[in-house]
Amino acid sequence: MFETGSHDGRTTREGIRIHAREDFACMHRAGQVAARILDDIAEHVFPGQTTGELDRLITEMVAAHGATSATIGYRGYQHASCISVNHVVCHGIPGSPIPPSKHEGRGRGNDVLIDGDILNIDVTVIVDGWFGDTSRMFVAGRPKPFAERLVKVTHDALMKGIEAVRPGNTFGDIGHAIQAYVEAQRMSVVRDFCGHGLGRVFHAPPNVLHYGRPGREATLEEGMFFTIEPMVNLGRPETKVLADDWTAITRDRALSAQFEHSVGVTASGVDIFTLSPAGRFYPSMG
Repeated sequence: MFETGSHDGRTTREGIRIHAREDFACMHRAGQVAARILDDIAEHVFPGQTTGELDRLITEMVAAHGATSATIGYRGYQHASCISVNHVVCHGIPGSPIPPSKHEGRGRGNDVLIDGDILNIDVTVIVDGWFGDTSRMFVAGRPKPFAERLVKVTHDALMKGIEAVRPGNTFGDIGHAIQAYVEAQRMSVVRDFCGHGLGRVFHAPPNVLHYGRPGREATLEEGMFFTIEPMVNLGRPETKVLADDWTAITRDRALSAQFEHSVGVTASGVDIFTLSPAGRFYPSMG
């Protein structure tokens, strides 16, 4: 299933590809295109906007950068982004209806944004054969205080996980750093979805869990590329996938948030490929 890409000739016993130093520059180029697209879409997120229009704009932006969308045609998916609003955990389909959240108190789809909505926009592009994958939270208008706190905790949890990335640490160290921080804030980490390896492929080993025990799982080595993308719920961690086979929601209809970076392990730490060129990774709160 996984293609052969440029690497230093090794794959770990867990099947994790070790990439060469020159591959870091390729991942930066792909990651920066994805990050710029999310920078540019920020001004289009406002009450009254539709998720369908956001996806249309993202499709145009991908083409304008000379990139290819990794998601259009992937397992039948037909959009250049996933847009997950309020209690949608991940893989929200732009323009598709979803059941109402208990926080919304109304029956509506996720197509038209209203004041206070929080949403994750996830974009993956292919640039010269390399995959850039990132997502971040946006706010339509001004969020409720509990939603604002959820977004902040989720962002900070991602950064806690990234701080644990260095040779000699383990993937369990990453998961533990995220889980310990989130649960100390009386929120929960989603177990049903995880980060993944990438490079010249969209998804590859390892599975990067956002919970775990220190010292467990594979040991980090220079040249590993993967995403860290914790999903954090205000309520319980359980999720449910809807009949469209894509949209995942919280079972208790509590709000959910997610942030994602693509990273590479360096000799001394971590290289973040998807940093926001405009410094917009963390959303303005209205």
